[in-house]
Amino acid sequence: MITNIVELKQKYNNYKDINGKIAREIEKGNLISLVRGLYETNSHGDGYLLAQYILAPSYLSFDFALAFYNLIPEATYNVFTCASFEKRKTKIYKNKIGTYIYRDVPSSVFSYGIKAIIKNGYGFNIATAEKALCDKLYEMDPVYSVKQLRELLFEDLRIDEETFYKLNFNEIRIFATL
Repeated sequence: MITNIVELKQKYNNYKDINGKIAREIEKGNLISLVRGLYETNSHGDGYLLAQYILAPSYLSFDFALAFYNLIPEATYNVFTCASFEKRKTKIYKNKIGTYIYRDVPSSVFSYGIKAIIKNGYGFNIATAEKALCDKLYEMDPVYSVKQLRELLFEDLRIDEETFYKLNFNEIRIFATL
């Protein structure tokens, strides 16, 4: 379960050296430092469940979400790609659970096409398949023909064509205009 420094200081308030106790719990593996002041107690959980707690607001997207929806064949083990906004640059956080990469998307489209899911007591946000594809294309160089788009989607990104043609293209058009 996720905890923070305030909760830990309350939990260990009967210890003389609270920071020392927290450091010992980290050394023992009972606590995993995610970012400064934020910790996880479960070293065997799914790392993607922690992504939105490390940097908020954010949601899982890009390669992670494309793999989650089986649009790309690559699995993204311990690398969690997320969308954020108004951070002005890519932010990367590494910890014992994985690498968390946050890229900006336009604030005008940030809140669209996101699903909130609860799993194992954690809440997480993930882009719909359509939104994840649009986010991925947004970060890439533009293409100027249908032929280039097909090459980009099916050769470069290796998008599964059967899964691709099941997407909601009306939703993609809305995201594209934003």
